Amino acid sequence: MERKVKQEVTGFRTQDGAGVSLVRVLGPDTINDYDPILMLDSFDSVKPEDYTKGFPLHPHRGIETISYVYRGQMTHKDSLGNEDTIGGGEVQWMTAGSGIMHEERLPASERLLGVQLWLNLPAKDKMVPPAYNSIKNADIQEITLEKGKLRLLAGEYKEYKGYQSMYLPLNYYDIHLDAHASITIDTEEDRSIMLFTLLGEAVVAGAHIQEKTAVKLTSGDQVKIQASHKPVQILFVSSKMLDEPVAWGGPIVMNTKEELNQAFSDLDQGTFLKEAIDY
Repeated sequence: MERKVKQEVTGFRTQDGAGVSLVRVLGPDTINDYDPILMLDSFDSVKPEDYTKGFPLHPHRGIETISYVYRGQMTHKDSLGNEDTIGGGEVQWMTAGSGIMHEERLPASERLLGVQLWLNLPAKDKMVPPAYNSIKNADIQEITLEKGKLRLLAGEYKEYKGYQSMYLPLNYYDIHLDAHASITIDTEEDRSIMLFTLLGEAVVAGAHIQEKTAVKLTSGDQVKIQASHKPVQILFVSSKMLDEPVAWGGPIVMNTKEELNQAFSDLDQGTFLKEAIDY
């Protein structure tokens, strides 16, 4: 059965961090529909003043952040002692788990283009040890399509395998299609699937989707994606619905108000970080 478009969300311009201009697409109002994706921020600017102030040191607990920088660069530094720069089509994958402090710097470039996802952690994994991984270009397979390509950022595509998520199954593709080209992707029927038009417009299961728009798909075992009269770059994210309660407070996402209060109490008391601090 072919999947259809269940819902569309077009992002709005806002600022976050120390004054980074971005397009916020998913957030607290879309939790239930896009489960387990909590947030999707899109970055697209040729003006360094839009983003070079970056995201100063801040905490996270209960989630994973997955940043994909297709153009430009992002430098990550955290309380575990990690410092790493990704860019030009690479991925930063941070597991906040029980608690981490990190900052993200965005150096000036010709163009900053990419997205950050917040992936919810299951209740049983909310307090796992924090961790950082980067997925470099050498680890990302580019699969040639008839009229385009598919970059396997994480998970699996047909017989190809990429970086494997530890806590939730996640297939993450960056799909490039030439004008009027199409691709049909087979899907597991019980997966929660979201698409995002990073650049250009697409036709998804017969529905015309504007640029910078997230779509949630109905259940089914395949979806057809087509480019319009111009090329399109579209992100495909497939995971498993958690269907668990969400208590969200800024950079912290837990399952109950009590857990959320405890996290902020830990911050106040200096006991937020459960792992060795090296910053």
